[in-house]
Amino acid sequence: MQVRRILPFAGLALTACTGTPETERPNVIYVFPDQYRNSSLGFWSDPEFAAQVNWCGDPVSTPNLDRFAREATVLSEAVSNCPLSSPHRGMLLSGMYPERSGVVLNCMSERPESSLREDAECIGDVFSAAGYDCAYIGKLHVDFPTRNNPQRPGTYVSDAVPEWDAYTPPERRHGFNYWYSYGTYDVHKHPHYWDTEGRRHDVDEWSPQHEVTKAIEYIENRDSRRDSRKPFFLMLGINPPHSPYASTEDCDLEGYELYKDKSLTELLVRPNADTTMAKAAAARYYFANVSGIDREFGRLLRALDDAGLTDHTIVVFASDHGETMTSHSTSDPKNSIWRESLNIPFLVRYPGHVPHRVDDLLLSTPDIMPTLLGLAGLADRIPASVEGRDFSALLRQDAVQPERPRAALYLRNLDGERDSAGMVRGFFPEARGLKTATHTMELAIGRDGTLKRVLLYDDVRDPYQMQPLDPKACPELFASLCGELAVLLRENDDVWYRERVLAEWIPYDKEN
Repeated sequence: MQVRRILPFAGLALTACTGTPETERPNVIYVFPDQYRNSSLGFWSDPEFAAQVNWCGDPVSTPNLDRFAREATVLSEAVSNCPLSSPHRGMLLSGMYPERSGVVLNCMSERPESSLREDAECIGDVFSAAGYDCAYIGKLHVDFPTRNNPQRPGTYVSDAVPEWDAYTPPERRHGFNYWYSYGTYDVHKHPHYWDTEGRRHDVDEWSPQHEVTKAIEYIENRDSRRDSRKPFFLMLGINPPHSPYASTEDCDLEGYELYKDKSLTELLVRPNADTTMAKAAAARYYFANVSGIDREFGRLLRALDDAGLTDHTIVVFASDHGETMTSHSTSDPKNSIWRESLNIPFLVRYPGHVPHRVDDLLLSTPDIMPTLLGLAGLADRIPASVEGRDFSALLRQDAVQPERPRAALYLRNLDGERDSAGMVRGFFPEARGLKTATHTMELAIGRDGTLKRVLLYDDVRDPYQMQPLDPKACPELFASLCGELAVLLRENDDVWYRERVLAEWIPYDKEN
């Protein structure tokens, strides 16, 4: 089967004024390194945090994030519903699932139908309309690359075939008035960026270090980079620890010193990790970048302190998806329902408003936009197009809180068919699944629409997902999870629901 994007719908904003005066609204900083798995946070090895989960943390050094976690609410079960860079970012920016955001696959020049909708009302649009100065720094990766190179008009931004990187012109920046960004380019020590005016900057510096420097300059308002009369919203999309991670040319050297002499069995401590795989050696470089990002995050927090803005700034540390790093003997770092790929960091600090604790909320990616707007006092401005839910009351621990989700949806899409020009048309919805508080399940189909695979795990008894359950041996559990999946697919008007995929197992029309 092959699917085309459904027709977009209007994203009308609710325009009632917020109850929070503009002068009292907090600043918001959202930091999200790419491919950073939740277990790669040092504090999960601390007894306070380890007691909240039933899996072990990686042996990483992240002292700044450890301190930050003790001042924040830490979500242990945040989910990247479609754990790929572009689909996650489309959901993050728009609050909509991939079919509605427009980003169903990773964006590149052979996938013209996967690109963030120009008419989507995104998080930057809302903050900007609410009187915020908005900045985007780093990796974006939600645009279909076109021949719009500002340095060489009429060409792509490089001669790569296919082209993955992209220049985002002003009309596609969705409310961000300060711009220092690129599409996707995996050369960590020689990155490049386009600024607000479209000028290209080629840099010989490890990209997280350079990007944090630019973020600090924005926070400090060097050369009047922002309107100091306004609160600010800053998104910082860091590329590492995303691949490549094969040598010291790919990683932070200071971080590498912490891991270079450790054996692979000392580093890959998850019992489902396969240390015999060639990729296993990448753990040293991956963890080196994790520690380097921690150092740069600490530098960002100190700049906030020095500017006297800490108490009035919401800071979030998250990621777009995880990294398997040889778990389950797979070489694919992402795009799977396994915990190492699906589960992402999500730490929120807002002094005096969000208390320190660990919470197992099943936060989905489309929930992030409305939750941030709610925390900033802009709940009344959440667009009607948003499909996620505002969990700001839960983070604040208000007396009245929203109902917790029973499950989070999982999606995996593949390329549709190619046309005569070699362009991908539509997409193939290979797998759908869900994560609950106790179980994980994936149903995958072949191109003919028939069931190809079922993955079913008891995450309480089998936290590393090493012993898949046979659905035939637990029919009541399987039926119950299929019922929950039907609810999620129906609520999201997913293509599986519309086409009644695997209707013999998934009770789409049953009232739940």
